[in-house]
Amino acid sequence: MLDKLVNGIESFVFRNRTAVILMFAVITLFLGYQATQLKMDAAFVKNIPLKHPYMQTYLEHQKDFGGANGIMVAVADRKGSIFNPVFFDTLKQVHDQLFFIPGVDRAQVKSLFSPSTRFTEVVEDGFAGGPVIPADYVNDTQGLEIVRNNIEKAGIVGRMIAKDYSAAMVTVQLMEFDPDTGKPLDTLAFAAKLETELRAKFENQDISIHIIGFSKMAGDVADGAKGVLLFFLIAIAITALMVWFFCRSMTLTLLPLFCSLIAVIWQLGLLTVIGFGLDPMSILVPFLVFAIGVSHGVQIINVVHSKVDEGFSTKIAATLAFRTLLIPGGVALLSDTVGFVTLLAIDIGIIRELAISASLGVGVIIFTNLMLLPLLISLFDLSPSSASQNIEKTAKTQALWYKMSIFATPKVGVAVVLATIALFWFGLDYSNRMKIGDLHAGAPALHQDSRYNLDTLFITDHFSVTTDVMTVIVEAFPEACTYHEVLNQIDEFQWLAANTPGVDSTASLASVAKQVNGGFNEGNAKWQVLPRTTASLVQAVGQIPSTTGLLNSDCSVMPIYLFLDDHKAETIEVVVAKVKALAAQMNNDKLTFRLASGPVGVMAATNEAVSEAQIPMMVYVYLAVFILCLLSFKSLKATIVVILPLFVVSTLAQALMTLLDIGLTVSTLPVIALGVGIGVDYGIYILSTMSSKLRAGMPVRQAYYEALLERGSAVIFTGLTLAIGVSTWVFSALKFQMDMGIMLTFMFVFNMIGAIIVLPALASLFWRKQSS
Repeated sequence: MLDKLVNGIESFVFRNRTAVILMFAVITLFLGYQATQLKMDAAFVKNIPLKHPYMQTYLEHQKDFGGANGIMVAVADRKGSIFNPVFFDTLKQVHDQLFFIPGVDRAQVKSLFSPSTRFTEVVEDGFAGGPVIPADYVNDTQGLEIVRNNIEKAGIVGRMIAKDYSAAMVTVQLMEFDPDTGKPLDTLAFAAKLETELRAKFENQDISIHIIGFSKMAGDVADGAKGVLLFFLIAIAITALMVWFFCRSMTLTLLPLFCSLIAVIWQLGLLTVIGFGLDPMSILVPFLVFAIGVSHGVQIINVVHSKVDEGFSTKIAATLAFRTLLIPGGVALLSDTVGFVTLLAIDIGIIRELAISASLGVGVIIFTNLMLLPLLISLFDLSPSSASQNIEKTAKTQALWYKMSIFATPKVGVAVVLATIALFWFGLDYSNRMKIGDLHAGAPALHQDSRYNLDTLFITDHFSVTTDVMTVIVEAFPEACTYHEVLNQIDEFQWLAANTPGVDSTASLASVAKQVNGGFNEGNAKWQVLPRTTASLVQAVGQIPSTTGLLNSDCSVMPIYLFLDDHKAETIEVVVAKVKALAAQMNNDKLTFRLASGPVGVMAATNEAVSEAQIPMMVYVYLAVFILCLLSFKSLKATIVVILPLFVVSTLAQALMTLLDIGLTVSTLPVIALGVGIGVDYGIYILSTMSSKLRAGMPVRQAYYEALLERGSAVIFTGLTLAIGVSTWVFSALKFQMDMGIMLTFMFVFNMIGAIIVLPALASLFWRKQSS
């Protein structure tokens, strides 16, 4: 049935060769135009699992307490003291500049110059207070001394003011939509404005500007991702050189590259058609599409060379290549596509868009490289002498393949399988130690010496608070903060959480109310307790406005802020476990402690989503590959022989992540699926040649030897080409891209090794009656 279908497609395509090529040209022009309309898109919501319970809490209370999409700008005096007129002039200008950037929630802009930044002191007549920077402030020595005193009274050192008084902080929360356009906030454009309107404008020999926050990090990642274009050009050059060495024909070098570039154009154009953009992760997909396209193109030109060398005309050779490779190539590409589609099971927008982008790209290769390439080749005239120069089946080459075929003998096969089992157990041990989440401080997508991570280090060293904050939302009932038992329970929760390893400091309405109560009692430290009467509590809490972020308008929701040492996977895991335990213990019909908001709350949700998706994703990937191989080979033995080496390599890849201190994150999770999807191609091409010969009763070693003669060079060439191409990512400005490059290089090389060593070894055991 499949043979009739292939023959029918072949007959139609080659009989209408000109019309089909023109149709490809029209589609390419249309999608090429669409590709020019493609834009970068790094929206915050794409990076979080929106259906996760933590994110439901986050979204529910985002309006009252801000979200995780905030920006912190530290304005530092290079001489070490902020108390000089130049610094305060600059700080005021930075505050005002941030205030008027579209997309900033102006009610959430906080600095020394914010009216909500106030101090309170106990005086003879009771309380006195006001803005830290008074309305009649004069920027001179006397005015600066007043501000210094107010800062100390306000208790904001470590939060808004550096612990050594060398810097001051301006913090903002961002809106989801641009108020000018009504469209989702352009995160990358906003990040660019931070550079042009803040750092470039105000940083000089006296002042340094340090900016951190999700939008800034996304902007820096997008800037680094632009370097992908350079790596793409390098990959094209390397691939072209290797293809030329493989076939020694300029025409047959350019045609696979040309068809693979068409696949990239189609993929990018289709993204625009379905309304998607490019983000820092999916921008890597076009390279993979190009590399996969070339690998399948090499299989085509390999068969064409062989047939021309046997005396067939170029058109007939191209026709035979189409007929021979449409099924195995189609199955391999469908396996890749279905493998990528399984990533849709992960509830994170950026991974889902990666899955759709990769699936589209690999899907179109079926048309551009398995169909268009043979058609284009058939337009040219290759001479047998030219073909023999390109692929010489010399006695030396045949001797090499015969030596390699020893892996398909029972004695060597058993040794290889035992060694593979040993490697698998080694990999399994280390893969079980793999951590979920980030393993380093700062932005994990960037190198430690990047400007963003250096800014993060500066803020961490000089302030007690950073973006590494987890917010526990306490839900109660209206006016709950006027009841002692409510605030006392919040205070107890806060104290227990504060003594958890990894928690640097905490803040809540309860802790601030205690300080206010002490102020009402002549500042006596003994009175820094929660009042037991409602009247006294109202007096204390009444001094704390909702603009502080410690309560909402009717006092029914009161967050507890946990400022962590860092956002490493282990730190988050310990703190989340403690908070969950405390919540289970202290939740009742009046109070509910809910995880989680804040940047670390988002990271915790993402880590849990990645952890939950890891095993189902692998099951889906292997199940899809299993079904497609079973349908293709119609043999359970053949299917197992293809899949087992893939499983061993994916386990070893996870072990490599442990050894290289790479955590399983949003950026590394898809790599395993990509590696399996692409890696299965090698085994399918080798076994598609072997299986027909084995069914005819040919000995396993001879079947494998003939498969190597027909496909061995192309398989090894493909593996090396893919590996060398992605290995250039090691020099990327982005750490996550470097990590992906290392992982994909490892998986491409070892999946190739598995196909030419482990696969025949397994075959020698599964087909023992035909082994010798």
